[in-house]
Amino acid sequence: MDRNPSPPCSDAEEEEGDAVGNTVYSKHWLFSVLSRLIEVIAPAEPDPAASPEGARTELDEEMENDICKVWDMSMDEDVALFLQEFNAPDIFMGVFAKSKCPRLTEICVGILGNMACFQDICMSISKDENLGQVLLQRLCDSDSPTLLETSRLLLTCLSQPEVANVWVERIRENPSVYDCVCFIMSSSTNVELLVKVGEVVDKLFDLDEELMLNWIKSGTCRSVGPSVDDSPEELPDFKIVPCILEAAKQVRSDNPEGLDVYMHILQLLTTVDEGIQAIVQAPDGGKETWSLLYELVCQELCQPDDPPIIVQEQKTVLASILSVLSAMFASQTEQEYTRMRKSKSCFFLLVRILQYMEGCGKRAVENSKESEQEETGRTDVNEEDFHLKILKDICCELLSNMLQELTKENTLEGLHQGHLNEQTCSCAFQNLLPLYSASVESFLEVLREADQTLADNLEKRFPSLKVHT
Repeated sequence: MDRNPSPPCSDAEEEEGDAVGNTVYSKHWLFSVLSRLIEVIAPAEPDPAASPEGARTELDEEMENDICKVWDMSMDEDVALFLQEFNAPDIFMGVFAKSKCPRLTEICVGILGNMACFQDICMSISKDENLGQVLLQRLCDSDSPTLLETSRLLLTCLSQPEVANVWVERIRENPSVYDCVCFIMSSSTNVELLVKVGEVVDKLFDLDEELMLNWIKSGTCRSVGPSVDDSPEELPDFKIVPCILEAAKQVRSDNPEGLDVYMHILQLLTTVDEGIQAIVQAPDGGKETWSLLYELVCQELCQPDDPPIIVQEQKTVLASILSVLSAMFASQTEQEYTRMRKSKSCFFLLVRILQYMEGCGKRAVENSKESEQEETGRTDVNEEDFHLKILKDICCELLSNMLQELTKENTLEGLHQGHLNEQTCSCAFQNLLPLYSASVESFLEVLREADQTLADNLEKRFPSLKVHT
């Protein structure tokens, strides 16, 4: 059976005026499906297919086929308004309260998600406190498809400015949401679900710093969370950072967009002191976070055999990762894992990114000249320039911090391995000066002890750096 079969049309024999709005869909048929749905959750007589508790655990094929058609049809605004007029959300509330059938719950949440794409309906759904609470409870469901549809619905509502604050406040007042989200991120292997849950968390943190701070500080007590039966299950003492890392590991290979989402969540954490401390004061001192991000930038992203244009494709995820690394490096330079001897290839990558951006910048200028008469084209180029500038600023900040930590031993090793040479140093200096002149001058003094000739050559190329001794 197809997941969402083709929706039915009104037959020619139907009475005039049976069509839903301007569609060809039948009001009578829709109403009959809603009526049968009510019977499914409140049967007049015991159903032999029901479980011992008296609730159906499986849908019959015809009912599933029809309700999937409604799911598909609900993407049309006229149909969504018809469902709203006939109190479909209230019917779905009954499904959530009484149904033991995961597939039916998934479909009903999915229909609500489609309906919520339309502003007026979204406002109506969002302002219904009972429905709102019941939907949040679905995050504690043990069924992955239901969790996916619930996450989609929440993201849809959070993306509409008129109701976003309603959901933020509701989530802030429901600690169980934190527990359920952490449980999903730390234990699910469903990449599609992890990506959507990550998008919800990213949106929440972006919308409300107070909620983000609450979640950073959460995990100090045992919590009740999802279970496969009616008995509550005691969950571990979740911390937000390890859960984010676990989800990122799951999506890193299969979904680049999902990795981008989780890296941005980490970046948002570093915008507050409490978030940075949550990262670097983990039981392992932040080593797991540093190791994962270090592997990503040094082994997977922007590699030497990649074309320079790859920087444009990876600019957002690179900016997020390097921003977190920079925050960690600045706050925990005493940690062994941030020492330059562990980060020489990271230094080389930063320089490579800067070199690639120079090529991208030249290309952007050429494209701008070619499309000078096209306003849209110029806007796109400006937007690209903006994101690349952010990436460059983050690169320079981290590079500056790393240069200040270099010792003679580190420098000699970098020279021997080819990470430090006149080309890479010149590129670094060109981008760091004059804003980070103190860092560059500090590094030049160390370099003089390791390679006098290279230091002299760099002084000639950058006269303002000549060190007076």
